[in-house]
Amino acid sequence: MTDAAGLLSRTRELLAAHPPATTDRTDFLKARFDAGLAWVHYPAGLGGADAPRSLQAVVDAELAAAGAPGNDPRRIGIGLGMAAPTILRYGTDEQKRRFLRPLWVGEEVWCQLFSEPGAGSDLAALATRAVRADDGDWVVDGQKVWTSSAHLARWAILIARTDPALPKHLGISYFICDMTDPGVEVRPLRQITGEAEFNEVFLTGVRIPDAHRLGGVGEGWKVARTTLMNERVSIGGARLPREGGMIGPVARTWRERPELRTHDLHQRLLTLWVEAEVARLTGERLRQQLVAGEPGPEGGGMKLAFARLNQEISGLEVELLGDEGLLYSDWTLRRPELVDFTGRDAGYRYLRSKGNSIEGGTSEVLLNIVAERVLGLPVEPRNDKDVAWKDLAR
Repeated sequence: MTDAAGLLSRTRELLAAHPPATTDRTDFLKARFDAGLAWVHYPAGLGGADAPRSLQAVVDAELAAAGAPGNDPRRIGIGLGMAAPTILRYGTDEQKRRFLRPLWVGEEVWCQLFSEPGAGSDLAALATRAVRADDGDWVVDGQKVWTSSAHLARWAILIARTDPALPKHLGISYFICDMTDPGVEVRPLRQITGEAEFNEVFLTGVRIPDAHRLGGVGEGWKVARTTLMNERVSIGGARLPREGGMIGPVARTWRERPELRTHDLHQRLLTLWVEAEVARLTGERLRQQLVAGEPGPEGGGMKLAFARLNQEISGLEVELLGDEGLLYSDWTLRRPELVDFTGRDAGYRYLRSKGNSIEGGTSEVLLNIVAERVLGLPVEPRNDKDVAWKDLAR
């Protein structure tokens, strides 16, 4: 295992061999990956150094001081936060070698084909079918929805039903889908913000090689749980400085615009500031737990707090600004590459935050997960657990 001194030495060797000022950005990122400095806790040869996750900060600080380019993690967040840890755990050696490097470098964008019009909160009820062809490939037909970045993606992580005669959680398999297949159709979904960062995706006769299956046939739900737990951590557990995230713009407005202040808003701001700080520090503790293993159901609690705080803080900001808070300077149909919560108007933040309690698992579902898997409360009765999917009412 590599220690901090070894990583620091390796980082300096990278900078000497590939000076950021004169090296092409993509070439530098590839060299960083090959040097094991992309995600240091990953295995050697796959962008890592078999080092503790906590030592990533040592590498990042040295590279930042040298002006080294980053891989724009917000743009490729689905690949980094969801696809990569799933491929690392369940992928074959060939899959890891093929997908992890271009994913981390940002040459290939990923999206997530999970939710469906009839299977959102109850994701295991999905109806997209994958049928095995005579040549061993899989032929997929169905519809997915709320797919971020599908209009940009080269690859997708996909779950589909491979055996409708089994109970809903057991008849699912997990695949890597080529978004350039002629059977893939992406249509934009216009949101309340006027943007179309989400999409619906129609799959018609899409052929997926069996070599692009992750995990065993029928093990898709188990594989998907790894993705979902990592997704919730990536949404709600991002590392932030004090007053990072949504609380920052409100606090700055409060300090810079004393004419807007009222006693009632002051008390609410103080309460939300403290709660945002508690959530931030809790996120630090969660990342310390991640050093010892993979994310657990605790990530659902972080995502719950993230959604609630974003909605309450953005609501306070609109009230603080009064009529000015209703302004929204770029109300147009856009196809953004990423969501920008803090670099936009207060009106945008207020509208966009409404989706936080839906994306990455609805708050209602996450409350059940926290209750059952974190607090150990009695499991909610489920009458369809042992019923074949094909016999369920839909």
